[in-house]
Amino acid sequence: MNKPDASLNDLQVFAAVAQARNFRKVALELGVSPSALSHRLRGLEARLGVRLLNRTTRSVAPTEAGERLLATVAPALQDIRLAVGAAVQAARQPQGRIRISAPRVEAQAVLAPLAAGFLAAHPRMAIELVCNEALVDIVAEGFDAGLRYGESLQPAMVALPVGAPQRFVVAGSPDYLARRGEPQSPAELARHDCLNLRFPSGRLYRWQFLQPDSGRRFEAQVEGRFTANAAPLLLRAAEDGLGLAYVQASLAEPALAAGRVRAVLTPWLAPAEPLYLYYPSRRLQPAGFQAWIDWVREQAASR
Repeated sequence: MNKPDASLNDLQVFAAVAQARNFRKVALELGVSPSALSHRLRGLEARLGVRLLNRTTRSVAPTEAGERLLATVAPALQDIRLAVGAAVQAARQPQGRIRISAPRVEAQAVLAPLAAGFLAAHPRMAIELVCNEALVDIVAEGFDAGLRYGESLQPAMVALPVGAPQRFVVAGSPDYLARRGEPQSPAELARHDCLNLRFPSGRLYRWQFLQPDSGRRFEAQVEGRFTANAAPLLLRAAEDGLGLAYVQASLAEPALAAGRVRAVLTPWLAPAEPLYLYYPSRRLQPAGFQAWIDWVREQAASR
């Protein structure tokens, strides 16, 4: 058995004519001829198998079946119009929630200050920062954007430099360095307790270095008795004298300033690396997300 066939456009036309009770007026509003409009509605009646409108040369009025259909369809069409209007309004006015995936330390150093200023300027916006060291698929996981260093960016993403470039330090407590000595090159790390960072994937982070004379980059897989999945825990372990930690300079600065740790191997460390806010597409961004992108870009230009 065939199901009744009525498109949304057909129902909108029927409701307009049934409420106005005037073919000519509705035809003028739609930019079509009254005869074309009448033909379209006859087609709807034929597909539904029921007469919806009584017509004479001078008037039009809904039948009993038409009145019942109108009573149901008119409120639904109004709800649809309101929903479409709300969607258009959301696309034009900054409002709603932005979800961002970012590593914990970089989120605290870079994104949190940006978010504070942005939310103060846009009271109808909300930001949710989800801190995760894993390289997540931001589209599959429902994020609007992510924060990562350049080598970790997903392909086919729009990337926007954000915040000050981040550098890393190798730090140990004065007590540890007095007991074990200060390494003069990464090769000497084999004789030290090094504090390892483990990613959610299970992989251990390999420390990044730069050959001072040639500028050649290389990695070192270090060994030690303490491993954690968060850089702040590694810094605390270094402060407690458990070994050397390779951590973000922004995280270590208070401990360095207070003398709780000292930086070593400084000539071997790579230059500061830029962070990028990345997201899937430039097309038809909601006004709230576009306002966030504009804010990030403005703050980067004013540094």
